Amino acid sequence: MHQTLFLLLAIVLLSCHKPVVLQTETQIGAQPTRTTSNNTPIQTGAEQIEQYLPLLKGKKVALVVNQTSVVGKQHLVDTLLALDINITKVFAPEHGFRGLAAAGEKIANTTDEQTGLPILSLYGKTKKPTADMLANVDVVVFDIQDVGARFYTYISTMQYVMEACAENNKAVVVLDRPNPNGHYVDGPVLEPLYKSFVGLSKIPVVHGLTVAELAQMINGEKWIGTRACNLSVVPCKNYTHKTVYEPTIKPSPNLPNARAIYLYPSLCFFEGTVVSVGRGTDLQFQVIGAPKYPTTLPYSFNPTPHEGAPLPPYNGETCYGYNLSNINPAEQRNRNTLDLQWLIRMYNEYPDKKGFFSNAAFFDKLAGNGKLREQIIAGKTEDEIRQSWQEDLTTYKTLRKNYLLYPDFE
Repeated sequence: MHQTLFLLLAIVLLSCHKPVVLQTETQIGAQPTRTTSNNTPIQTGAEQIEQYLPLLKGKKVALVVNQTSVVGKQHLVDTLLALDINITKVFAPEHGFRGLAAAGEKIANTTDEQTGLPILSLYGKTKKPTADMLANVDVVVFDIQDVGARFYTYISTMQYVMEACAENNKAVVVLDRPNPNGHYVDGPVLEPLYKSFVGLSKIPVVHGLTVAELAQMINGEKWIGTRACNLSVVPCKNYTHKTVYEPTIKPSPNLPNARAIYLYPSLCFFEGTVVSVGRGTDLQFQVIGAPKYPTTLPYSFNPTPHEGAPLPPYNGETCYGYNLSNINPAEQRNRNTLDLQWLIRMYNEYPDKKGFFSNAAFFDKLAGNGKLREQIIAGKTEDEIRQSWQEDLTTYKTLRKNYLLYPDFE
């Protein structure tokens, strides 16, 4: 009787083109990953198996997953295979299925040694699944830990998957995870001219949404076209946008801890400049510097090949700059804004101002506009720069409230 009800529920949900939010009171094999401040266990969408299992039974399933896609201590792929779900393939985002590839490194199609499943890359020549790639798929499950910054490419992968599934009549199930930077919204909103894989949608740098909330916004705002994706989402339990959440698995090779995750939205702008953010060290996104800075600056580091950075910028050279690893993670989290002081300081202290923006086009894509670079060059203060975002941010914050699944931080 229960099995029949589950199948009927699946048929109804998969035939509906509005985002379906799945909620039940019981879970199979759920294990909390983190807790809220009052010690209430948080359950991710993936851990609430009974909510989405009916959507997958008897279907040909593809997964968009990486090393963070776990149920307890077991990978989601292994969990679903053990439940006799017919997984036909895995789609790999940036850094690959196991999360070991360097930033920007193209991911090749391969076969997973542990399961024998085909791994198809969505980070390389093909970023959006083709009709052929979806030919033997009924449902695509997305389950990846995000960090809440527009230029973190997992959400671009999700948007392309949703678009491809809408075009090819495939269903999408997003298993939600908390956003460690989901407690604030800040930064310039993307301008259409600067749309790229490090920014596909009209959202600010720090968007304040979980992946499921963002998926609903992408669908609802028709950012994948007028044909909506057949979307179901499984929200987290016991999570709010005020919840302190620190992933227990590195979301990517160069975000090793909470401090790096909190600093990432502010420091990633340096990827379009001469400044190293510590790739090739043990303090990725926690140190900043370059060889041409004055040797009198308080910190120096020497990048060498590391996991996720086989050929880091300034490999073997001494970089002079600043060590931010002594910043208390709680202090950085409680700032609730992008921290532009380092970008302004590093520009002002660089001896060759004309050479600072070594990849100006990429910097503008990260910023989502051409104004931020111009403002830095013009000597604008942090307050003046921040003021230029406010009108667009106000509009975005109003839009954002339409898609929230959890109590907000305000």
